[in-house]
This record gives sequence, C-alpha cells and structure tokens, in this order.
Amino acid sequence: MHENIEVDVVVGGAGACGVMAALRASEDPDIVVAVLEKSMTEGCNAGVSSGSLAAGGTRFQEAAGIDDSAERHADDILAASGDERHRELVDALCGVAADYVHWVADDLGYPMDVGTDMARKGMSVPRLHADPARAGGGPLMGHLRRLLADRPNVAVLDEAPVTGLRVEDGTVVGVRARQGGHDLVVSADVTVLATDGFAGNRALMQEFCAELGDPFHGGVSTATGDAIGWLRPLGAELRNMGACLRHGQVTLHGTRVNPALPWLGAVLVNRDGERFVDEQANGYSGLAGVVQGQPGERAVMIWDDEAQQTAQHSEMMRESESAGALRRAPDITSLAAALRIDRSVLEASLQPLPGRRALVAPFHYAWLTHGVLTTQGGVAIDPHGRVLRTDGTSIEGLRAGGGVAVGLAGTQSGGYSSGNGLLSAFGMGWIIGNEISSGR
Repeated sequence: MHENIEVDVVVGGAGACGVMAALRASEDPDIVVAVLEKSMTEGCNAGVSSGSLAAGGTRFQEAAGIDDSAERHADDILAASGDERHRELVDALCGVAADYVHWVADDLGYPMDVGTDMARKGMSVPRLHADPARAGGGPLMGHLRRLLADRPNVAVLDEAPVTGLRVEDGTVVGVRARQGGHDLVVSADVTVLATDGFAGNRALMQEFCAELGDPFHGGVSTATGDAIGWLRPLGAELRNMGACLRHGQVTLHGTRVNPALPWLGAVLVNRDGERFVDEQANGYSGLAGVVQGQPGERAVMIWDDEAQQTAQHSEMMRESESAGALRRAPDITSLAAALRIDRSVLEASLQPLPGRRALVAPFHYAWLTHGVLTTQGGVAIDPHGRVLRTDGTSIEGLRAGGGVAVGLAGTQSGGYSSGNGLLSAFGMGWIIGNEISSGR
C-alpha cells in the first residue's frame, strides 16, 4: 500500500539546510513544498550544535566595531583547509552568510549578536553569531521549524524517512519514503537532499575514516549517510570523504567544554601530567588528533576562575556542569591529588607559555577525549547545490546541501574552521531556496 504525493519541491531532511531551503522556497506562496524528516525527536546535528553562525560583514559586527567581509571570511576558511579546489563554493557560501543572519534576526525574529567572547583558531576577527543567551542550536532550529510548519504551502512530515530517489531517464523526479507503515511516492520538479552525513554509520566510517579509530560520536544517531547509497549508482562524485568535524574537547560524559577555553588561558596535560600541545595551535577539530595520540586517548583541561567567568556563558558548559563533567580544586596540591599526577610535574606543566598569563588557584578541570560530531566528506556540488557526477555533469532535478554534500574542511579534519558546518548547511539552503523561488 502506498500514497502518491505531488508537490513542486520535496526536501529530504529538516535540519539546517533542509529547513532553510524550504523556508526560502516557500516565500513564493505558489510553490508547494513537502519536507520529509526521519525523526524530529532524535533531532538534527544543527540542533545539537552550538548554533553559532559564521558570517563576515554583518551589521552586528559593524555595531561592535569589527571590520570584516565575506571575502575575508572565505580567505580565512581556505587558509585553514588549503582546499582551493572549492574556492567558488566557499566564496558563494560566505557571500550569502550575512544575508541569512540578518534575515533570521530581523525577519524571523530570532535574537542574534556577534560573539566577541567566542575566539576560535584561524578566525582573524570575531564572526560567530549566536543568541545572546548562547543557548545552542536547539532553540534556533525549534524556532525555524515552527515557522516552517506554519506556512500554508508547506507540509512537514515527521517520522517519514526518505528511502530512495525516484529517477526517470537520468533525471531525479522525486523520492520514495515511508511513514506510519505506508510507502510514500513523492513526485516533484525539484528534489533537495539534506539528509545529513554518515558519522552515525559505523560501516561507512570504517570505509572512509578508519584512521580515526573508534571515537565518541557526538552527533545524532540518524546521521547514517543514506544518500551515499542512492547517489553512487547515479555516478555522483564523492569528495574529501576522510574529513570530519572532530572535537578534541569532549568530556568523558559525552558533553563538550567551551572551545574558547584555550584562548582564556586553559592548559592541557595528559595522564602523566605532561603538557603535550600549545593549546592555541589547533582548532577543536585538529586538536582531536592530538588528543587521540595521548596515553589512553585522554587529556585533562585545566583553567581558573578568570577563564570560567567568560567560558561559563555557553550551553556546552552548562550541559557539562549538569552532567558532572566539570570539577574544581582549591589549590595545586589538591588538583594533583585529584588527578593522581605528581605535583612537581603538574606545577611545571602549568607554567605559562610566552605571552600567556599564569593560571591562579582555585582551578577548574575536566577529563577529555576526542570525538566526531559530523562528517565533512560528501557528494560534489557546484555553488548552486547541483550534484556533480565524476564526469563533471550535473544530475538533473536534484540539489544537495548540508551533511550530504562535501564540506569546507578540505581533505583533512584539521582543516575545519569553527562555524563551517552551519555555514555549509544554512548557506546552501539559502542559495537553493532562493533559486527555486526565483525560478532559476
């Protein structure tokens, strides 16, 4: 038994890319959009992210006296990734970032400011934008999904996973899905795939990312890379499949500490009490590989009250505190005893590097390991979100973005820049949705 549905646009996935594409396409009231989501309950990777939108040249930056531009943003990303092959894609995504940040804040009513407290490796100026409460991606995605569901020309189907593409003579003409025990056959002029990456699929992770070992998976379980199986038979090119958004500041409770901590003076030591890295030398994705190489794949991050005053204003720190991952020691002797580390070794490791301040007791600390949040490899797309085959031609009727598509980290996880994930997802959703509504 199946049900036939005919719409103008079908969107697979109600994460950042899918929701943005549907919102923008449905700005034209004559366009009927169906959004099929695997599980609203499980959520999406945007929902469990920090919700920080990277954008250069916004009015929020201007008001804060920050001189930035889309071009500078793109140059920073490419300096980190070294992936000049995707310059046009990076330029396109950075070129629209300020537009959707302003739209989300001004037209959709979600509060935003620029995070001058959110220092990140490779970001030449502050350009992460988030709600003033730093509540994370959950409230942002909830807000956007509610607005989408209220659109009269949009149908949002939950617990309706896409199960495959419908293809006629090489052109994608819709999708197959399943909901409530019934098969859905959806026909559409445009199909948008935004069904996420494959970090939750152990077989695909072993195929493409075996060198990462068996890291903690901090993303959603629904990120199973289903689209790879649908697109490979169509000749789609896969790029940068070994790159992931990794994280070297994952607590043993599965939460994360604030990525700004290294820029607030935090120190990392291994289980032997040895300081093994310049904490500011890597972004949090690149740091994961360094932590992976330590004894037991463990490390301890140590900071003080001055750092805590700034770092505590994030959903990551609140979640870590609630989980019991953050600890406190009144002095160096107590800290060494709690960590079971020789006091003299620990004291030497806490000596500040040149130009850094010394930490002052009392101390805060957390045991950390490395994890993978999302994958960064995916199908090749052009700056319009058209899916490219290995011969350079595009697959008619199909657009893709977010975790389905190649990310901006380059070939290695260490090339990931903070905010790249949501930039890729929201940015491509914006581009695809606008082109659909304008008839392009």
